[in-house]
Amino acid sequence: MWVYILKRLLLMIPTLFGVLLLTFVVIQFVPGGPVDQYLAEARAGAGTGAEGGSVYRGAQGVDPQRLEQIKALYGFDKPAHQRFFEMLGRFARFDLGNSFFQNKPVSELIIEKLPVSITLGLWTFLISYGVAVPLGVAKAVRAGSRFDLVTTLLVLVGYAIPGFVLGVALLVIFGGQLQWFPLRGLTSSNWDELSWGARIVDYLWHITLPVTAMVLGSFAVTAMLTKNAFLEEIRKQYVMTARAKGLDERQVLWKHVFRNALIPIITGFPSAFIGAFFTGALLIETLFSLDGLGLLSYESVIRRDYPVVMGTLFLFTLIGLVTKLISDLCYVWVDPRVKFD
Repeated sequence: MWVYILKRLLLMIPTLFGVLLLTFVVIQFVPGGPVDQYLAEARAGAGTGAEGGSVYRGAQGVDPQRLEQIKALYGFDKPAHQRFFEMLGRFARFDLGNSFFQNKPVSELIIEKLPVSITLGLWTFLISYGVAVPLGVAKAVRAGSRFDLVTTLLVLVGYAIPGFVLGVALLVIFGGQLQWFPLRGLTSSNWDELSWGARIVDYLWHITLPVTAMVLGSFAVTAMLTKNAFLEEIRKQYVMTARAKGLDERQVLWKHVFRNALIPIITGFPSAFIGAFFTGALLIETLFSLDGLGLLSYESVIRRDYPVVMGTLFLFTLIGLVTKLISDLCYVWVDPRVKFD
């Protein structure tokens, strides 16, 4: 087991290197880098003289010496390979660098945005599994019934609708036309003036639409997986033996079948838990103007804030690799018969 874990940890190094290298190479060919963004913002902020109508020089061109200073400010005065290996050296020390445009360390920006993403991810994970597992069990027990057919249709329809499309529909209907829910943010502007009870209600009021948009598509796979796992276990010999001994049907289902049927579901807990925080929320956060990691990544790509792009990519890739390892180890924890050796 320990040899397997060591091998997996060592394999993370070339995987991280490959992901960072590929992204870094692609970035070099993307037009409109940080220097161009800086010059564009300077030109956009250029004004017109009061009398002569002269335009600020930044709107017409930049002095070559000043241009070299700007490149040196962002580190683009060095060759690409040197910048790449310097970045790897920082990442090895878990130094994610500083944002070009926000004048903050990337790690500090991630910590600032993390509560919003944790809020969305935690609610999505809890509601998804809290609804999907009981629903899957009920579908397995009533397999082939009208309840099974209707819920399967609803689950597949919810799975087929992309989260951002559902989010737009929820915003238009319940936020725009009916005005039952707010259009943006996690709290109201008078949050500090509210009592604790009013703050909880206000928070739940704001989080309803984005969480609904994320949940409806995410619990479909878990519900169908639970149903299929239960159906497979119900048909096995030990279930017939338990029933023949006179055990109550509830005991058979929840004491014997449930424990074995949850093996493929429990092993997916780590990846689903982490994935709810760091994936799938980009469009939802952008749509509902939630200042989380998804929106930070989107704005960083748009503004060509490369330290934030590469820093978040490194962190998310590392978390994903570790989570995958934990998911694999869960097989041994749940089913001791599994031996990686």
